[in-house]
Order: sequence, then C-alpha cells, then structure tokens
Amino acid sequence: QVQLVESGGGLVQAGGSLRLSCAASGRTFSAYHMGWFRQAPGKEREFVATIRWGSTYYAESVKGRFTVSRDNAKNTMYLQMNSLKPEDTAVYYCAADGRTYSDYGDPRSYEYWGQGTQVTVSS
Repeated sequence: QVQLVESGGGLVQAGGSLRLSCAASGRTFSAYHMGWFRQAPGKEREFVATIRWGSTYYAESVKGRFTVSRDNAKNTMYLQMNSLKPEDTAVYYCAADGRTYSDYGDPRSYEYWGQGTQVTVSS
C-alpha cells in the first residue's frame, strides 16, 4: 500500500505560479513511477505529467510551463506550475504506478491515488 497526500493548491491569477507537492508513505516510494492528473468539473480525468526512470513526460497543454520532479529521500513528488491559465483550473491528483511498463497517460495504469488538491486560476 502507498498513501499519497497532495498539497499546495489554491487560488492564483492568470500568469502566476504554484507548486504542488505529493507526499508518499507506505511502501518504497522510489519503486514507483509517479504521475499527476487533473479533473475539471464535467470533464474526464486527464494526464498532466509523469516521472519514470528519471525521465519526464508532459501533456501538450502544459509542456514548457509545468515541471515534474521528485525527491526520493523525502518521499515527495512536485509539480511546479508556471504561467498558469484559467483552463488549468481543476482538482489535481497525484498517483503511483508500480508496474515496469504501462501507458503513463492512462489513469487505469496507476494503482494508488491521492485525495486531490484544488487549483483555481482567475482571469
């Protein structure tokens, strides 16, 4: 079992920045690929970013603005979000994937999820 807790969400103006954190506890954090997803009201959960085998991958909509990183010593993953836009408004979730190879953009690939943190970007 892995327990995940997100923090760092809030209200920010367009063009601003936020840094989300995902604190993990339970089994060995470093053994898991980690990802960020988001879900806006009335929409499906969508892939944002992932970090696996030391490489990072991003959705086209956030590429160049968001940066995902992890600190295995602190059992924590981060999402630095810059140049935020109103369309980034959503609940952001972190997730853990314990498989070696999987479709990182598919939420079904992830076994464990946090409770989510709200990000609201005002225009």
